[in-house]
Amino acid sequence: MRPEELNHKLTEMIQATKEGKIHWNVQVQSTESNDISDKPKVEEDGLTWTVDEFYVSYYCKYKNQDFLLTTYEMIKKSDGRTRTSNMIFLPPLGNRFFNLHTLLPYSVEASAVLVSQCCNLWKLLLDMYKIDHSSVYLEVNPGKLEIEEE
Repeated sequence: MRPEELNHKLTEMIQATKEGKIHWNVQVQSTESNDISDKPKVEEDGLTWTVDEFYVSYYCKYKNQDFLLTTYEMIKKSDGRTRTSNMIFLPPLGNRFFNLHTLLPYSVEASAVLVSQCCNLWKLLLDMYKIDHSSVYLEVNPGKLEIEEE
């Protein structure tokens, strides 16, 4: 699917979600709450960066079809600075693995507009979950990140 098509679909889905027509199953895996001593460090631009990653798998039925979207964010922090990298995937239904190598064949070009739309979906679902747990199923698990040396 082209990024423009996915962006349009997400716009429709966000509206349908606001109207109560879609219920979501969201699974999250993040290293952000891990102890800082367990987080990998990388050297870039003369600085040491602490690295976290954040996966979100979004599943719903939309127009009588299954829909699965997975997003990935790598977060690097150093001396009050933050850098992020984002990736977006449309994997087959059976692929709910939080592993970049497994997800890469299903990547969609992550334009700034599409990343923003995914962020809008995330914020909407979190707001809905805070109000009513029955509209969004949310499962959050810790992850473990290991940086492979090249």
